[in-house]
Amino acid sequence: MERMSRIDTVEYSAPCLFGVEGILADELRRMDAEQVSAHNGRVTFSGGPEILARANIGSRYAERIQVLVGRFPARTFDELFEGVRALPWEQWIGKTDRFPVKGWSLNSALHSVPDCQSIIKKAIVERLKSCYRLSWFEETGALYQVQFSLMKDEAVLLIDTSGPGLHKRGYRAQAGGAPIKETLAAAIADLARVRFAGQVYDPCCGSGTLLVEAALSAMRIAPGIRREFAASSWRTVPPEIWKAERARAREMERRDRPVRLWGGDIDPEMAALTAANARRAGVGEQLTAVRADLRDFRPDGETGVVLCNPPYGERLLDVQAAEELYRQMGKVFVPKKGWSYFIISPHEEFESLFGRPADKRRKLYNGMLKCQLYMYYRG
Repeated sequence: MERMSRIDTVEYSAPCLFGVEGILADELRRMDAEQVSAHNGRVTFSGGPEILARANIGSRYAERIQVLVGRFPARTFDELFEGVRALPWEQWIGKTDRFPVKGWSLNSALHSVPDCQSIIKKAIVERLKSCYRLSWFEETGALYQVQFSLMKDEAVLLIDTSGPGLHKRGYRAQAGGAPIKETLAAAIADLARVRFAGQVYDPCCGSGTLLVEAALSAMRIAPGIRREFAASSWRTVPPEIWKAERARAREMERRDRPVRLWGGDIDPEMAALTAANARRAGVGEQLTAVRADLRDFRPDGETGVVLCNPPYGERLLDVQAAEELYRQMGKVFVPKKGWSYFIISPHEEFESLFGRPADKRRKLYNGMLKCQLYMYYRG
């Protein structure tokens, strides 16, 4: 028996940063995904191979796209083995393909991750043996990274379709001292509605991630248009689907969109890095990056959106410097009609230091670091 040449409707899971679930769910609905449902730290949805490719190429907020192979209760190793063996792995994994296993366990009777990995691998092998009439698998072909989670005695089995995380767009060869994740930067740009903005500013630009993601969003450039994915080599997702979905993404681009970006940083090397990253992302013509002191920032013009991930420190002197920076922000980010400010910070006293309460706040996570997005938009 050989694997099927094309998949039909499949259930998928898209892990995301906490706080971004609703934004990701809306994005997937716009992609015509079906049965979209947001959960803590992930969004599930369904669709055919076109949706698999479309989500990998176009999602700004998902960390990766996974095939949800199955879920079942597993309180014993026997239940885990039989549950895994009952799943249709042959629909995906071929005779020569690689299928390593990794995962985690939390609040479950089966708490030994190495033991669970071994049992899951053995169960998949037994399933494939019976399907392919083979006693040994060389595992030299395409990669099907099997992932599992055990949470409160429920096993969830997945296959990763993305490969390197989707936040790795390919433009950020280097990053500043406290880089913001690309997927989080894209979410902040979405909340700031940069797609309607003509001018976007970041006076603490660092490596320029917020500005680059704002430009990609405003110009509707798919973040994964230039990269490959684990599923790019899967026979279950034919090459013509990837070709069609990349063409679809390019048709949606608005490279003539009149968005202008300005980045300033007190470190000239960071300003140069922002410009270089923007060029690699294909939005260099829209961006100006210069050495500039935050204290000299002025909201000139009728409208503007300011996005900012100010530096913060863990050592006492760094914290004191960050707090002084927040006070300076409060002085230069003045309320003005047509202007809005979106500042992300983990500091719990930010509003007090800034000098006024935010018009709205939203809890977000930069990796595992709990932050608040402080939004000021009332002039």
